[in-house]
Amino acid sequence: MAPHFIRNLVPRRQTHDYPRKPLSQVLGELTLLQWLQFSSGVTALGNQFGKNASSITTAITLTLLVRSIGAVFFGVLSDRFGRKWPLVANLLLCSSVQLGTSFVQTFQQFLAVRSLFGIAMGGVWGLASSTALENLPVEARGLASGVLQQGYACGYLISAVLNLFLVPKVNNNWRVLFWTTSGISAFAALIRTLVPESEVFLRAKALQRSSGANTGKKTQVFIRQVGEMLKQHWALCVYAVLLMAGFNFLAHGSQDLYPTYLKTSKGFSTRHAIIATIIGNCGAITGGAIAGSVSQYIGRRLTIILFVLFSGAFIPLWILPSSFSALSAGAFWVQFGVQGAWGVIPIQLAEMSPPGFRATFPGVAYQLGNMISSASAQIEAVGGSHLKKTVVRQGRVEEVPDYATVQGILLGAIATFVIIITTIGPENHGSNFEQQMPAFEGGAPEVEDVEKRPGSDTRSEYISEKL
Repeated sequence: MAPHFIRNLVPRRQTHDYPRKPLSQVLGELTLLQWLQFSSGVTALGNQFGKNASSITTAITLTLLVRSIGAVFFGVLSDRFGRKWPLVANLLLCSSVQLGTSFVQTFQQFLAVRSLFGIAMGGVWGLASSTALENLPVEARGLASGVLQQGYACGYLISAVLNLFLVPKVNNNWRVLFWTTSGISAFAALIRTLVPESEVFLRAKALQRSSGANTGKKTQVFIRQVGEMLKQHWALCVYAVLLMAGFNFLAHGSQDLYPTYLKTSKGFSTRHAIIATIIGNCGAITGGAIAGSVSQYIGRRLTIILFVLFSGAFIPLWILPSSFSALSAGAFWVQFGVQGAWGVIPIQLAEMSPPGFRATFPGVAYQLGNMISSASAQIEAVGGSHLKKTVVRQGRVEEVPDYATVQGILLGAIATFVIIITTIGPENHGSNFEQQMPAFEGGAPEVEDVEKRPGSDTRSEYISEKL
């Protein structure tokens, strides 16, 4: 018989008082409002400032470091007061800071504004994922999770296309990217304004009105429940942060320095580097949707492990060839695996979370993981600058940073870590978390239907024993 931790990867079947529907029927029965609520959740600097790749990646590091501040602030607002208006405010703040970025004149100003953007950006993921997933039937959440997470890849893809076709044709160079993204964020805020509040919070407000409870008491209940949640589920919180640290290292390690790697180490033109990035993001979008759907049938953790293994198998194709076609194929399949695994994360964290904190818990865990992994691009940039390789270009011998070796080692190590941390973790596959009361109604700390080792009473106890 296989060891327990292997057998435990296959989720136990959830029991329901109603027959399960096929996914095609579930998608056909979704209302326009459910589609809108889901959609509202998806939504050349070195030359300019005279800085090298290592210095420019400092902006990425700072942005990632401060995201957890925004995740805590906007997540608490969302879990206490509702999904709609905190997300609208969050998106408008993103839009404003993006617009401000386009007007900076010095590298110090750029770093300061990007730090502010990191705070604003930190709140979006938790609010968007909770808005999108809690309003959908259980049977559709795997696919929805995969599609939702690829909003990130879609944004990356749009930026790459703009960089390819628009930026070279305008006088303001890279600044046009920030004007465009500012408009996209503002448009997303407008869409969310037009879409009603989440059904979970509409029900909670109706109960609040019928009970005659005042806002002050509800806020006191919420604060008390935060303390209870942290005391009861501290081990789960630690586990979720470690899981997201691994996932963010995997994503940023395979993406942030990739265009620089192609141009510097492989000698590609800017145009070819951008096209390869676009191909990679097409793989990411495809992998995310497929993995999310697959996770509905074979479980969240097993799907993650299989797709991470898949990405690891293509690391050699991602770094060893010199031709554009081979490296582009490597980019497609590595991102297919990486973002395929990522496509399971929104629903895995939502099902894992204490029910009353579905915006705060996933968002903060995600962004604390981002904070831990914030130096991934700098690690690659500094490592590549110290690890050189000799190449012959146009008849001349040149010494260039060996970003390929550094990225390959980093991704291999992180993929191993992600597989291990996923294997030992919990899974609450198919949870009906939308039926639980919000935290301000006193329903946060309880955790139900958790897959755990026999003899373990709570998921936090299970994680404590595993760690």
